[in-house]
Amino acid sequence: MAEQGKKGGSPGISAHSKIDSLEPHREDLTGTVLSTDQGIRIDSTDDSLKAGARGPTLLEDFHLREKITHFDHERIPERVVHARGSGAHGYFQVYESMAEYTRAAFLQDPSVRTPVFVRFSTVVGSRGSADTVRDVRGFATKFYTPEGNFDLVGNNIPVFFIQDGIKFPDVIHAIKPEPDREIPQASSAHDTFWDFISLMPESTHMIMWVLSDRAIPRSFRMMEGFGVHTFRFVNAQGKSRFVKLHWKPLLGVHSHVWDEAQELAGRDPDYHRRDLWDAIERGDHPEYELGVQIIEEEDEFAFDFDLLDATKIVPEELVPVRRIGKLTLNRNPDNFFAETEQVAFHTANIVPGIDFTDDPLLHVRNFSYLDTQLLRLGGPNFPQIPINRPLAPVHNQNQDGFMQQRIKQGRAHYLPNSLAGGCPMTASWESGAFVHHAERVLGLKARLRSDTFKDHITQARLFWNSLSAPEKKHLIRAARFELGKVATREIRERMVARLGEVDADLGRLVAEAIGVAAPAGQPQVPSKGTATGKRSVGASPALSMENTVKDTVKSRLVAVLAADGFSAAELAAVKAALEAAGAHAQVVSTRLGTIHGDDGSAVEAERSLLTARSVMFDAVYVPGGRASVEALAATGEAVQFVNEAFKHCKAIGATGDGVALLSSSPLQGVALAGASGAGPLVSDKGVVTLRDPAGLVPFSHELLRAIAQHRHWDREDVAQI
Repeated sequence: MAEQGKKGGSPGISAHSKIDSLEPHREDLTGTVLSTDQGIRIDSTDDSLKAGARGPTLLEDFHLREKITHFDHERIPERVVHARGSGAHGYFQVYESMAEYTRAAFLQDPSVRTPVFVRFSTVVGSRGSADTVRDVRGFATKFYTPEGNFDLVGNNIPVFFIQDGIKFPDVIHAIKPEPDREIPQASSAHDTFWDFISLMPESTHMIMWVLSDRAIPRSFRMMEGFGVHTFRFVNAQGKSRFVKLHWKPLLGVHSHVWDEAQELAGRDPDYHRRDLWDAIERGDHPEYELGVQIIEEEDEFAFDFDLLDATKIVPEELVPVRRIGKLTLNRNPDNFFAETEQVAFHTANIVPGIDFTDDPLLHVRNFSYLDTQLLRLGGPNFPQIPINRPLAPVHNQNQDGFMQQRIKQGRAHYLPNSLAGGCPMTASWESGAFVHHAERVLGLKARLRSDTFKDHITQARLFWNSLSAPEKKHLIRAARFELGKVATREIRERMVARLGEVDADLGRLVAEAIGVAAPAGQPQVPSKGTATGKRSVGASPALSMENTVKDTVKSRLVAVLAADGFSAAELAAVKAALEAAGAHAQVVSTRLGTIHGDDGSAVEAERSLLTARSVMFDAVYVPGGRASVEALAATGEAVQFVNEAFKHCKAIGATGDGVALLSSSPLQGVALAGASGAGPLVSDKGVVTLRDPAGLVPFSHELLRAIAQHRHWDREDVAQI
């Protein structure tokens, strides 16, 4: 919410005391004296009270009993889903008043910064699982607005597996570890999940996203967020419009490759957590723009899909995303448990000016999220936990229950009353009360699903048709991996048939690798597809990650492979260019500590080849210096470091003698015909080399351009040799 020293913060709230005034619960232990929970000062916490130095421990040691009892009860139930998470504080600021569309106070004044807390998460795994598994990511934002808390409980994928929330237990039971053996952890590559998916046509669109690179994001800072559901904006005049909510990362939308994600799961299972924390600590504050797709009520049925169907998107080519404000994350939590673990999000936490639609998945979430917090956080008073407390005043007649922290005065804890002057009094629309949008509802009471929800293929095909060639290749490989781990042949056959309905080549190419026959015939056009004459598109460029931001290297991590004898001039020039552009260079050497350049200058090796791998970086640079290059090549690990970066299609640069380290790779020898020659600057497939140190300026420019591209997919076929 505000600045804390090097952790950064919003301008205008710079002192720690300002945080204390807003959050008196936040405690700094510096200069304090140890005490019990009752405030009794303690003289020692290293030895329990005993009858003699070697005698029995005494029950009267109240400090021991309190300390151990609290320790025994430290753990609370982890979330059933989204157990593995990481969070950060920040603020949201709207660009211009949205009063035309909504009366929500936090969307009115561009000068106001609304405090937020964001929690990113994976869906499937336990708290101890790895960050980089193939999974949906949660992107949940709590806005502490003057009208109360608004929770935008989103994901990094804009659609969901199911259309009706009654199926939520089924899909989660299917994707979780199989109950008889409790494996696999944090993985969908097993029989029960694909059995369920193959029998649920409505999951087809979602599974295309899960098999895509969207499910293995480079970082939380480089993934989109979506509100998934269609909500309403309601203005001060009571006019309602439909709205879809998006988070657009300013760094662009980027991913890992699958091999890289798997290696990171073993070498650094906390990779995404660490990336978010480190970025905020060094001042690379993650930024996202809030985008809205606003649809007039009279256009509710103008599309070839139903706006209330959570398995559908509104293509941006039909309704452009208007960016209305910016979210900045600028402060890490002080305590992971108290903040990130105890934060409680709820889709029903809305404010005046935002309302629900009749999305059947949303309605069940509005029940489920509250229900799960009652168990996980110990009762109905969880909104009083500091991280969940609204900044807006709270006045009601709720009382008692576990962990009650409000001490209410008086005896009239009911309404209506006369003993307390009728207080707390109800509010009106004019005075800021939430009033539900008056929507006419008429229908038969029955377990039914609208016919407008029955097309499960058109948008799955739209997603496939929108992908670039590399993205399609990755999706096919992902399907082969996932279904290749399914032991039951009938499940593989059903799933390949489903993929074949999306695209015949997709079904055939997956079938070839998993031992089943290719689907017969051509995919059929769904009866409610484009033939209806309603608004539709056959492809959406906005869905391809190839069309994301590729003009910045801000916050990218570049590994500099160097040892004693490196070219000080080359390293200094390239490092300066990287840092001037907002990237960060970290020296990786044969050992930690100080290494010396060819001119006697010294730099610190922050990582060693024993603990660092290229998967932890966005790019690699090798400066010249014969002694340095020979020392690196002698270890073999440096060659592997470069080879791995090449395999994962990352930008690689080398100057002077450093080119020799690149040329030792057979993969790069195939790809870069001119790189090992004696020519000047060579740039091919994201590998930039320079023999003549006089060209360091154009080299640095070309390397920066290569890093900004994130990946160089034209290298993939070479990397598979």
